[in-house]
Amino acid sequence: MLSAGAVEHLLKDSAKSRCVSTWAGEMACAKVPLDELHVTEPFGPQGKERTLPALHPDRKEERCFLSYKPPPEDGTAALLEEFLENAQFISEDLEWLLALPHDKFWCQVVFDESLQRCLDSYLRHAPRGLDPSGLSSSPAVADMQRNIHRSVFMVFLRMATHKESKENFITPAVFAEIIYNNYLFDIPKILDVCVLFGKGNSQLLHKMIENIFTQQPSYYADLNETIPSISQVFDTILQMCGIQSEDTGTGQPLKLNANKCQTAMTMPEEELADLLLYICDTCTTIHSFLDIFPEACSTFKEHNFLNRLSSFYEMAVPDLEKAVKKRNFNKSLQEDMWRRISHSRKKMVEIAHLLLQHTCLQPILEGTESMASCVDDLLQNFTAFLQEKRFLADYDEQFSIADDISLLQQAFPHLDDTRTSYLLQGVESAWECVGKKRSFPSSANHSAGAKSKTGRDLAASQKEGAGVLGDRDELIGAEAMTDVPCKGDNGAVCTVSAGELESLLCHIRDLLPDLGEGFILACLEEYGYNSELVINNVLEDKLSPSLDKLDRAMARPAKKELPSVLSTRSNAFDDDEFDVFNRDQLDMSRIWKGRRQRESVRATLDDKQHIEEQRERYQAYQTVVDEIPIENDPSRDRDNAFGTYDYDDEYDDTYDVNQIGANDLDEEDELLNRRPFTTPQVLRKGKQAQEDDADEDEEEEDKNEAVKKDHFVQDPAVLRERAEARRAAMQSRKGYRPPPASHVVGGPRGRGQMQDTVLDRRRKEANKSRGANHNRRTMADRKRNKGMIPS
Repeated sequence: MLSAGAVEHLLKDSAKSRCVSTWAGEMACAKVPLDELHVTEPFGPQGKERTLPALHPDRKEERCFLSYKPPPEDGTAALLEEFLENAQFISEDLEWLLALPHDKFWCQVVFDESLQRCLDSYLRHAPRGLDPSGLSSSPAVADMQRNIHRSVFMVFLRMATHKESKENFITPAVFAEIIYNNYLFDIPKILDVCVLFGKGNSQLLHKMIENIFTQQPSYYADLNETIPSISQVFDTILQMCGIQSEDTGTGQPLKLNANKCQTAMTMPEEELADLLLYICDTCTTIHSFLDIFPEACSTFKEHNFLNRLSSFYEMAVPDLEKAVKKRNFNKSLQEDMWRRISHSRKKMVEIAHLLLQHTCLQPILEGTESMASCVDDLLQNFTAFLQEKRFLADYDEQFSIADDISLLQQAFPHLDDTRTSYLLQGVESAWECVGKKRSFPSSANHSAGAKSKTGRDLAASQKEGAGVLGDRDELIGAEAMTDVPCKGDNGAVCTVSAGELESLLCHIRDLLPDLGEGFILACLEEYGYNSELVINNVLEDKLSPSLDKLDRAMARPAKKELPSVLSTRSNAFDDDEFDVFNRDQLDMSRIWKGRRQRESVRATLDDKQHIEEQRERYQAYQTVVDEIPIENDPSRDRDNAFGTYDYDDEYDDTYDVNQIGANDLDEEDELLNRRPFTTPQVLRKGKQAQEDDADEDEEEEDKNEAVKKDHFVQDPAVLRERAEARRAAMQSRKGYRPPPASHVVGGPRGRGQMQDTVLDRRRKEANKSRGANHNRRTMADRKRNKGMIPS
């Protein structure tokens, strides 16, 4: 795969390196179109010069291009050698062609018929995506095929470019006549180029095809004549299957033996295989072309191709599927046919979506002037699908119709609700007629949920869905067409019973007997027990990576026995003396049934056995002894004796140095033997000396008062007077000056107030939070702490 920038870079480099002709240098960097350019070159044995147009048959090189042959399928050594030799010549010739200068290249392309035969043979015989090929048999074959594929693509890309650089170009009108009159491009070639080179090169191919159709509008007329031929192909397929088309339009009466023609169930297997190959190739080619070049969708719409496609799908697909399933074919052939018909179904549905997307939905999203007509056209197409139940269900499974209707309701508020409800009910009816299970909620609920989205979100989702269509080519088969696993409300995959599981196994084993039951069970678990989805993915070899690693002949695993309840239980009485599950022998004397017959209450009370059992324990705490004999042994340590000597009352402890009471828990002041240290009066300061004298006076007064024991309870008034006197004396000694009297009350109103009254009132207003009732809680706590208020 080459990007657009890489290809343009290669073309520009080749043009710059080849701007000088082989014989004449006057062509170098001449800004003259190739159709008006003349060159002078030697001619004849004498080397006489002659002047010829740049595009002239005599300037063509004599070179024979071989026709392409596909790689052999059986992989025989002789056939592989023949293919490699033939492919080597083709690869060298194409590389030589691409290396030619601009004028020589176009002379060779226009006048060399063998080159056109080589290119046509590659477009005809090159293996497609589903075609069996021998590329996997040898790496050399794969590399050679890859080189030829790239060279052919580069040749077509250069043929579709009328201007390679500023010096090498062709007049657009002359370029259009060259490619059209010389059949360098036609509609079948363009279709084959899209299906062969579309994967990974969609943007580059879109520019290439757009340039061809822009420079030569006659290709639109050719496409307009090609579409009826495609419709005729569908009619021919229906006739081969014994199905009478409703839109033949011949107007001729049916022959008497018309009903005796062969059907899909009776035709030879080779014809059925060719028929499915033809359908698959046709659908894949049309889808690739419309995906790469969406401008052609309007031309298909003019021929009512969408309704013709849905009608063909409804009539042909069920019969062909039934023939592939019911008839006895070779296993490999049956797998190949099922893969092709599944791929064809998917591509036909995507073709229908592409046509609706680019002719109806895209103008609605862009808000063009024809939006109303596009809305009506889209609803008419959906209404026409209602009679095609199978096609409608498959289309709705891939591309939700409810989302499209919700988009219409947001873009076009005046939409008829009755019409939309009728369409949604028709979709539900199609699902019920087909007998398929929906993997998402019903259309009504889906539409209601979709209405909650904004128009911008829906438009973005529609554009994203349209953009992803071109990248889904790798999902080959009916992956999107079959039933998906049924999921519950919580997202868990629904389980099946044992009988249903055995039925699914037998159904898959009948069709694929080489698969082991273990492998089939793993596939069913992976795909939600959907047998159809399992069969499709196995036949298309599109299993998930986890299933690809398994052995396809894997036997059914043995059923695991569940562990016993006793081995997994957890109880508070595990491993006790009565645990019969873990003990083999029990003390049966401690086990009885019913009420135990034992001794009387008196005997129970007289039983003191438990006291004897506790006696030894308490004997260990016995520490009291009556007498311990101590021998007069000078070597015996007195401290190691069991006890000390008895107290001797005549012992004199006057000279003992041990301080009596030193280890008692007394206050520090009580342990002092001396008077506390005081500063001499000479060294004291004046104020400190006064304070000390005052303290001494207070202490003396307290002592004097304490001596008096006249009254048991003294008069509180006397105590308050003494306290006030002491407080006043202390304040006078410290130089404290009481605050001046307050003049808050002031004089009568209306006569003015004194300056002291105004200042006192202002001071009270500023400091009133410190007193009065503002700190009543603090004072109450203070009284309670001092015991004045009972708590």
